Formats: sequence, C-alpha cells, structure tokens
Amino acid sequence: MKKQLRVIVLSIFALSMVFSFFTPVSALAETIKLSYAQFAPAKTFVGVQLERWIAEVEKRTGGKVKIDAFHGGTLLGAKNMMDGVIAGTADIGTLVMAYQPGRFVVTNATSLPFGFPNARVASLTLLDLYLKYKPKSFSKVKVLCMYTSGPSNIMSKVPVRSLTDLKGLDLRASGGAAKTLKAWGANQIGMPMSATPEALQKGVVKGLFSSLEGMKDFKFAEICKYVTMTDAVIYPFSVVMNLDKWNSLPKDVQKVMDDMAREHSEWTGTYMDNHIVESMAWSKKTQGVEVITLSKAEKAKWDKLLDPITTDWIAATKKKGYPADAIVADIKAFMKKNQ
Repeated sequence: MKKQLRVIVLSIFALSMVFSFFTPVSALAETIKLSYAQFAPAKTFVGVQLERWIAEVEKRTGGKVKIDAFHGGTLLGAKNMMDGVIAGTADIGTLVMAYQPGRFVVTNATSLPFGFPNARVASLTLLDLYLKYKPKSFSKVKVLCMYTSGPSNIMSKVPVRSLTDLKGLDLRASGGAAKTLKAWGANQIGMPMSATPEALQKGVVKGLFSSLEGMKDFKFAEICKYVTMTDAVIYPFSVVMNLDKWNSLPKDVQKVMDDMAREHSEWTGTYMDNHIVESMAWSKKTQGVEVITLSKAEKAKWDKLLDPITTDWIAATKKKGYPADAIVADIKAFMKKNQ
C-alpha cells in the first residue's frame, strides 16, 4: 500500500513538473487588469488613440496586462476625469485640460495663440513642457502621455468671411479657444464637445471653434456647411493613471508604459493631422462643405487682435507665482525644436 501511494505521489509530481515546463511564464503569472476611461465616442481620435495605446501595452507586456476600455463617458465624464482617476474610479483616464483652466496653468499655456502648425508639433511640445516643469497639478497621478488637437478653425451654419460676420455669432469653444473667440468679437459658449451636436441641432449655437476632425467624427459637416480656416489655438489633452495603481505595477510593466510616452504622443499627433485631411475631404465631397480662406490682409487683422491674450496671460500668471515668461519662451523653443 505504501509503495502504491509513493508511486502515485511521484507520478503527480512528475506531471506537475511537465506541466510547468510547457506552460509559458505569462500564463502562470496573474494577469494585471486595468480600466481606461475616456469621455468621447469610440471612433473619435480620443478613442482611437486609447485603443492603439491599449493594444501596444498588451502586446509589449506579452499579455501580462489586460486593459478594459470605457468610451463615451460610460465610467467618467470629461469634467470629472482627473478627480475620478485620483479616486480610483478608473485606473487610467484621458482628460481635456481646457475644461479646467485654473487647474492646469502650466500645460494649458500651450493653448495660447502660438500658431502651432499641426497636432504632431503641438503634442510633442506639450509633452516637453510637462517633462520640464512637472507641474504640481499632476502630482497625484502618473502622466502616461500628452497630446493635442489640431489647430482650431470655425465650423458654422452661416459663412464667416470677415470679423463683421463673426461679431456676436454664438459659437462653442472652451479654454484658450474661448479667449480667442472673444478677442474676435464672437459670442463664446462653453460646453463639452459631446454636448455640441445637440446644441447645433437645437440652435443653441450656430457653430463651433475647434479642430476639424469633428466634421466627420461628430458629423458636424451635416449641419455646419462652412469652415473658415484660422489655424489658431490647440486643445491640450493628458492621459493619467491612478498613482497607487501605478506604484503597484511591476517595474517591467512600468518601463513599457514609460518607453511609450513620447512615441504615443507623436503617434497621436500624426494620426490627428492625417485624420483632419481625411475628415475635410469627406466633408467637401459628401456634404458640400465650403472652405473659406481669409485674405492675407483679413487674416492679419484677426491675428493682431490675439496679441494681448499672451501678454495678459503672462501678467496674470506671474501674479500667481509662475515663471510665465520662461514658460512662454520654452513653448516657443520646443515648438521650433519639434518641427
């Protein structure tokens, strides 16, 4: 009987050794599960960059990490994204810093009228700015990457060919874009992008001031038949992670995410630039959208009205104790470096 028992025990041990030999290490380790929230529809560039980041992290960690995506504000909305991630409602979240202008003073400075040529340059500049200053507003989270929208342009139900056409026109915008519209004499109305399609349909606004991928992604081209090219301010975004969750990750997983930061910021900016071209081609071909280009003389009038925005920002930000002149100088230098 003892001999039989010994044979059984040895057999079980042998089988367990064979199983462990042929089982990949990743299968033996417990899968790390994370949640990633964002506020926009899944097919917008915010959703596309999320899915690309998730796919790359899962691939580069060999399946060690599994991330569930929550699109369209199903877990956290645009305005409570930062606090929701800090509280742990979501492990990771994408936020628009323009929705909280007093909270992200340093990084929101990129939404001043610097004349960024595209989203790629703006995204890399934003990331460089964050890495240099490491603002206290991000001290309770781990920043995974930063990116921006493309330069803002006017999408409207009525043609805007001059400052006279723009005066008093109800347009949706927030953050730096809102200040730009006010300087031009428009009636700026603040609201999340997700609320804008309904506001357009109900006539609450006659258009919006943002980057042009929304003409296709949000189907704004079905209502806004005119686009006035201003190539003005951008909207800065950030992807952040709950700090406790970040600290709990293995070092090799942290390295994968850290190594992706700049790469993903550039990828998202480049994707945005290409997608805007695609969006406008679709808008003109299928929706008959007219693109209005301002004359040099008219554009010069518009640009001149924006000069006080940066000057006023520097003065006000200095009073809050920030090195405003240095921040503006650094943004210009980073912008030049990243072109």
